[in-house]
Amino acid sequence: MAHAHSHSDSPRDDNAKRLMFTFGITATFMVVEVIGGLISGSLALLADAGHMLTDAAALLFALIAVHFSRRPPNTRHTFGWLRLTTLAAFVNAIALVVITILIVWEAFQRFRHPQPIAGMTMMMIAVAGLLANIAAFWILHRGSGEKNLNVRAAALHVLGDLLGSVGAIVAALVIIYTGWTPVDPILSVLVSCLVLRSAWGLLRESVNELLEGAPVSMDIPALKRNLSRSIPEVRDVHHVHVWQVGEKPVMTLHVQVVPPHDHDALLGRIQHFLEHHYTISHVTIQMEYQPCNGPDCHLNETQPDHSHHHHH
Repeated sequence: MAHAHSHSDSPRDDNAKRLMFTFGITATFMVVEVIGGLISGSLALLADAGHMLTDAAALLFALIAVHFSRRPPNTRHTFGWLRLTTLAAFVNAIALVVITILIVWEAFQRFRHPQPIAGMTMMMIAVAGLLANIAAFWILHRGSGEKNLNVRAAALHVLGDLLGSVGAIVAALVIIYTGWTPVDPILSVLVSCLVLRSAWGLLRESVNELLEGAPVSMDIPALKRNLSRSIPEVRDVHHVHVWQVGEKPVMTLHVQVVPPHDHDALLGRIQHFLEHHYTISHVTIQMEYQPCNGPDCHLNETQPDHSHHHHH
């Protein structure tokens, strides 16, 4: 049954194809840059290759996420396998930090003992890298029709990469025309800062997800207020938990409500509100008629009234 759908029409498959292409380009050029960096003796190229590694990894996670979000959850992994991408992102971020430290250390060594650098070789490879990045960016950007977080993130990565390649080109030009080799370690440190920035973002997001943190963009107190305002029967909202699995927010909450005529209809309205305003489709709601008592309740009203004759 799952394989009945056609493989060309859905935007998700289109995204996967796009990510696949870009991943191919990026991964290939990463290898080219590493080899080129070693041959020409350029640290800036190696730093840019490090940056391309971050991109290739980001693209790979995006691909894995697209793939796994298709697979149905099983009884053991009830959320499917989406956490895997978070874990991978975490490992990737740590690897990036290590790469950055190594490159900065090497740059420091080269300041003290400058090394010969083949400017022309460096130039050719940097230009090729730039073209590869432009191609990758173009492929990803054509697909901005569907706002997929992964695709957007990948496009941003590739844009950062463009800067890395431009840095390497500038360093190569300086070396060709003036022979001043310290420009290479200087620019490699700058490119490393770019790498560090993406690593830090990845680290923050993945740690937040692994620690079951609420999505950064979500304001829980505001959500409580809006829910009480939009649905008059809702007296109080407490025990709210929001976390993220892959890209899907998941939520549980308790609501104290005026005893409704139609329990399911009210539940439906609360669910619709959360889906509509917060795009939370996976929510578990516990409805209560008595005021919450206990340390975690923080009831808004001091005197809840117990009027049961509630008119619509």
